[in-house]
Amino acid sequence: MSTYQARFRIWRGDAGGGELTDYTVEVHDGEVVLDIVHRLQATQTPDLAVRWNCKAGKCGSCSAEVNGRPRLMCMTRMSVFDRDEVITVTPLRAFPIVRDLVTDVSFNYAKAREIPAFVPPAGLGPGEYRMRQEDVDRSQEFRKCIECFLCQDTCHVVRDHEENKEAFAGPRFLMRIAELDMHPLDAADEAGLDRRRAAQEEHGLGYCNITKCCTEVCPESIRITDNALIPLKERVVDRKYDPLVWLGKTIRRRTS
Repeated sequence: MSTYQARFRIWRGDAGGGELTDYTVEVHDGEVVLDIVHRLQATQTPDLAVRWNCKAGKCGSCSAEVNGRPRLMCMTRMSVFDRDEVITVTPLRAFPIVRDLVTDVSFNYAKAREIPAFVPPAGLGPGEYRMRQEDVDRSQEFRKCIECFLCQDTCHVVRDHEENKEAFAGPRFLMRIAELDMHPLDAADEAGLDRRRAAQEEHGLGYCNITKCCTEVCPESIRITDNALIPLKERVVDRKYDPLVWLGKTIRRRTS
């Protein structure tokens, strides 16, 4: 097994401020960035704070920015970098820093709680739901999400404009709305819940200008923009400007 010395620059600090600190560390063939961070903890800087869990690309815990790109450290192989390249690791820029590479991502959990859950069809109990695979294929893709929040971090609406966070759910949770809206058994409409109206008026769908940056960083290769956000925008427009819907609203206003 061959080894070499790599140069790392890692952001160290807390909410009060910090700076990039240089390290030289040994790298072995087949290792990933998270391996190197762990080696630094073990050999040079035991107080380095980093969040991780599965080390298999399925928990989303070790999200960070590596050379400016949002990535999972456990899925970023050292072999993708030149051996003489300086590798910079910084925390997710869109969220408040706790310490070093750990950020406070509670914004995302707050947004998750704002999305109404699946509404089961009336008259059916658990285990009685039946649907064809072809009807659920589109929304099933979105279930691969591991909630690493890389898409939330790279979305410029969240990343560059703190004032938008209150009104904008971000791509991960707009995708959740799209998933439920496309679900063949979701009975939200029958329960008086208009997911499309809520997506536009409560969760900021209109802020998204479909740059596809969220899709580019998704470690599960979910086509967030093409398969969730754009179709959801189309559904919102269809509903808002449907002449039959307009006529029905007009008649109800005149008879009330």
